[in-house]
Amino acid sequence: MKTVSMIVPCFNEQESVPIYFKAITKVFEDPQMKDYTLELWFIDDGSSDATLNELKTLNAQHPETAHYISFSRNFGKESAILAGLEAATGEIVGLMDVDLQDPPELLPKMLRELHTGEYDAIGTRRVGREGEPAFRSFLSNMFYKLINKISKVEIVPNARDYRVMTRKVVNAVLNLPERNRFSKGIFSWVGFKTKYLDFENRERVAGNTSWSIWQLFEYSLEAIIDFSTAPLAIASFIGIFACVVSVIAVIFIIIRTLFFGATTAGWPSLAAIILFIGGIQLFCLGILGNYVGRTYSESKHRPVYVVSEKK
Repeated sequence: MKTVSMIVPCFNEQESVPIYFKAITKVFEDPQMKDYTLELWFIDDGSSDATLNELKTLNAQHPETAHYISFSRNFGKESAILAGLEAATGEIVGLMDVDLQDPPELLPKMLRELHTGEYDAIGTRRVGREGEPAFRSFLSNMFYKLINKISKVEIVPNARDYRVMTRKVVNAVLNLPERNRFSKGIFSWVGFKTKYLDFENRERVAGNTSWSIWQLFEYSLEAIIDFSTAPLAIASFIGIFACVVSVIAVIFIIIRTLFFGATTAGWPSLAAIILFIGGIQLFCLGILGNYVGRTYSESKHRPVYVVSEKK
């Protein structure tokens, strides 16, 4: 009998936790799952509601199945995923959201595909985005197109964190020591044979999403910086372009002065050019600053998360 360790990040999900537990345990009660034992690792990412109390209740009622790790504060979903991967003991390790947007009933098929031995991981991707704001869907699609153009690592569009993996995939992921983590990119970077199963988009069973559009934008920016140096090349190209334009402008001014004489006109255009060049410089410095900042963050070797309770 194989143990399946499911990692479930939670942030202010007091309503979703008991619903999720009933749904996931029901799946493992099915006769076709008789060869698997469930181990749940709930990661409380510094919730401010009663999520931790719900997890303690589950642990008290089902100590062999439901385990939890509670952070000292909110460290982010990526930190929660890492904590779960480090805590999981099963031969098979899975990852899914607690809000049931990842369908638990898909797990048997995922495990069957993994059991064939042909694949090292079975991932999932969402088909369609019904119920999601159109602008958010547009930004998501643009992100995948952009990052796959500028990164050497291919990230499957609309892929979810929902997946199951063999122990060797988990060990490979844990061997990556970086502090700034983007799991979708990391799972692709380590390689291994992965098959993706499609499923229709689902609404949350309870609560509201904690991800704003601005947070998703920041998360996307971090992913691009973590897995591509293209922004640095873009900054260099913009700098070269600005220099070429400046040289052309100087030549034009010299020729105009020789043929038409000096003039005091053009101060507004001169100010506009100075502001334009200054803006380009600040833009390029901002890109460089992001990379330097991440290097500085990695060099401090601070822990990715701090555990307050674990059981």
